[in-house]
Amino acid sequence: MIVALAAGSLALTGCSSGGGTGKDQSQTDKDAAAQSKTVALGTAADSTGPAAEVKGSRKGGTLRVYQRDSFNHLDPAQMYVSDLGTLSKLIFRGLTTYKQDDAGKKTVVGDLATDAGQMSDGGKTWKYTLKDGIKFEDGKPITSKDIRHTFERMYAKFITDGPTYMQSWLSGAGTSYRKALPDGPYKGDHLPKTVLDTPDDKTVIFHFKKPQTQVPYALAMAGYSAVPEGAKDTKENYDVKPVCAGPYKFASFKEGKGAKLVRNTNWDPKTDPARHQYVDGFDITFNHQFSDSTKRLLADQGEAKNAISFSNSVEPTQTKQVLDNASASKRLVQGYQPYVWQMNMNMDRIKDKKIRDAITYAMPNAQIVRINGGSYGGEVAGGLLAPTVAGYKKGYDPYGKLSHPNGEPEKAKKLLKEAGKTGMKLVYAYSNTEIRQKEAAVIEGALNKAGFDVQKKEVDSSSWYQQMGKVKNGFDIYMTGWGQDWADASTVIPPSYDPRQIQDGAANYSHIRDKHVSDEIDRIEKITDIKKQTAEWQKLHQYIVEKVNPAAPVFYTKVLQLYGSNVGGARYNSDTNYMDLNTLFLKK
Repeated sequence: MIVALAAGSLALTGCSSGGGTGKDQSQTDKDAAAQSKTVALGTAADSTGPAAEVKGSRKGGTLRVYQRDSFNHLDPAQMYVSDLGTLSKLIFRGLTTYKQDDAGKKTVVGDLATDAGQMSDGGKTWKYTLKDGIKFEDGKPITSKDIRHTFERMYAKFITDGPTYMQSWLSGAGTSYRKALPDGPYKGDHLPKTVLDTPDDKTVIFHFKKPQTQVPYALAMAGYSAVPEGAKDTKENYDVKPVCAGPYKFASFKEGKGAKLVRNTNWDPKTDPARHQYVDGFDITFNHQFSDSTKRLLADQGEAKNAISFSNSVEPTQTKQVLDNASASKRLVQGYQPYVWQMNMNMDRIKDKKIRDAITYAMPNAQIVRINGGSYGGEVAGGLLAPTVAGYKKGYDPYGKLSHPNGEPEKAKKLLKEAGKTGMKLVYAYSNTEIRQKEAAVIEGALNKAGFDVQKKEVDSSSWYQQMGKVKNGFDIYMTGWGQDWADASTVIPPSYDPRQIQDGAANYSHIRDKHVSDEIDRIEKITDIKKQTAEWQKLHQYIVEKVNPAAPVFYTKVLQLYGSNVGGARYNSDTNYMDLNTLFLKK
């Protein structure tokens, strides 16, 4: 999954320290390791609602939300950025979802389905039975035809930004799946029953070409949330007016300005094991930079007492002020995220590895971490797999980023000279947020010092990943953040580095076209022993980092979020990697 242009987080606990002690209470690699374990699949009993009540909870009131970026997609099939994944938990439902207890332990359970799935034929077949009483916001019952439609529409050409796991597993690797249903279901065509079968209104059966053991995890993603069959699916226009099935629905949405969510009266808590509907709604406004939302929540006056942010974290320069404030330090959620911020190098434009190595050695990682909040915002990265991924190797550092965290400009300059490219123009795209602008100044200086001629290009943050996701984006280097969709390297390497994934909207941002990588992905995916497979993913990771070097690792991200004093139920959600929106309530 892609992290929003803020440092995000996987925080399992609230942070209640502070008070001027000066002690570093940030998350460590031990916290990350706890998140790298496989999540258990729940039973039918685990999948029943209602969700366990939150201690002290009450109903009523409207939560105020300060959000920096507008929602650039409302169609779930286009949702892959972390802030949209967080929003999706309020408004959408899929076949499975994650349930988390107060200790942070997660379980994959049936959401619209009665359980996490029934596997047969060695993993080639997965059967799901729909619950009774599940409806869309307009009162229409959700049937297997809607679920079939949900998956088939993801084959259509206008769906470019969402996950591709299920489509690829059903119909072919990389982007070749689209050939199976090039127009989606919109011209009356369907996937054959031998691929996706809906024998009655309650049953959905997936037939895969190869054994797939991780289907329940994939189905829990926002991208596979239910979309109704029929006239309500307006294709491209569905992106601005979706039909909701979660506890909330849109009352209004004004792009670039704000949105209002209200209760969905056709959501039945008895069918939902993971969500609540405590508040009456959410009043969301956009264009709040981190500095603005932090100041408002720190002051804790008026509406700010009832306020949160979905994905804004504490503005880095205000971190100490927040931690030293007796009230604010008790109103924090923090955690270790699964994301690696990396400086992608467009390999269609930068073909010489010596130049890519020069950029990597020149990067001032430690300065960038400081801009992002120091130890509370992240830590210097040595590779492209986060500490939250199974098999992570602590200390892996082929480019000396841990030993030389501020970069090695002389080594970079030497490599650039050897490549015959001293003074080379480098088109560097960055987003128009406060933090990214500060980063850009530091990165520009470091790269110029190494012998490059940096040409900066500012891009709007709300459309950042859409712009960087274009194959012909016109840029040489640009930062993105990618994290596992579940704690397995198979959710990082194939989507980010498989040459067959190069298309507009896909996550191969560096445009790797290395056949060894795609051949190894195919080989590793056939390994049934998870421990052996994990070890092979790590070997392929090392090949990508050392032999290809498509992206300079910058930092592993953490999150620190502040909320108003009248907000109850705040905790970290290790699925969305931000504050858990479904446990929140207003105290009075």
